[in-house]
Amino acid sequence: MSRRAALLDAARWAMREDEGALKEAPPQAAAEVQRTLDDPALDAALAEIGMVGRLSDADVRAMRESRRRAIGTGLAAMLVAVVGVSAMKGGWFLPAAPAPHHFETRRGQQQIVRLEDGSTLHLDGATALDVTVGERERVVELRRGEAYFDVAHEVNRPFVVRAAGSATRVLGTAFSIDVGSREVKLSVYRGRVRFGGVRSDRGAVLVSAGWRSRFANGVARTPTHFDATQQDWRQSWIDTDDMELGELVEALNRRDGPVIAAPPAKLAAIPLSGRFRLDDARQLLDAMGEAYGFRVVQDKDRLRLVPGV
Repeated sequence: MSRRAALLDAARWAMREDEGALKEAPPQAAAEVQRTLDDPALDAALAEIGMVGRLSDADVRAMRESRRRAIGTGLAAMLVAVVGVSAMKGGWFLPAAPAPHHFETRRGQQQIVRLEDGSTLHLDGATALDVTVGERERVVELRRGEAYFDVAHEVNRPFVVRAAGSATRVLGTAFSIDVGSREVKLSVYRGRVRFGGVRSDRGAVLVSAGWRSRFANGVARTPTHFDATQQDWRQSWIDTDDMELGELVEALNRRDGPVIAAPPAKLAAIPLSGRFRLDDARQLLDAMGEAYGFRVVQDKDRLRLVPGV
């Protein structure tokens, strides 16, 4: 039985005058109806719509007496309406909030998700997110990993992506968000987005197509330029300009192949530059090791980066 049906059943039972009602077990929601009638908040609710006071025991007896002269179930409907005032105020009969839809990929797996509003999400490997499409707002909670968003334009229903304390707000555009261990990275491919903190727009930046920004410690950095026409991680390419070795390792760990241990802090902070394929992590890291002074060591089913060539 639905919640509304249970409340209606309890209200009708309360209005019955026959002796049989006293011998029956109270309906499922009888106690809940009584608590509602006893709730002081109901006084305020009734006052707001011009009704005076709450139903006392005398009121109920008077209503039952009047019921003998009523036609059909008019007074039963009155009690149901009184209960409904508080029920709606408490949110009992409000439409249920839309449930989030969860999407998750494993390492080496990519997934394309098409939402009911026409937006498309492209998830990289080892990525998890929740999508809630409501009447007033479309919200994505990016838990981990990286995703590309091609958002359908809707003026009256913003699209918001929340990730590690950051919030990206758009009406319709295309962008990529990467949740790293230290910061969130945004790259915009079409349109313009607002990028900042979840709790406030203070310190947020506007990022246009061909520009990218980073968010850490509650602050979004000034956007920097990049070539949005080039292929990216969706086609197994990575642009390492303005990237450190530790970030590259995180990106590689979303791919197939051996897991790469987090490098020592000194190696992780090495700044990189250039465009590289992501198909073969070992080959890429070996080549970088020769240039940047580290070695790649096989440790069972893992790779480790150690100083020295």
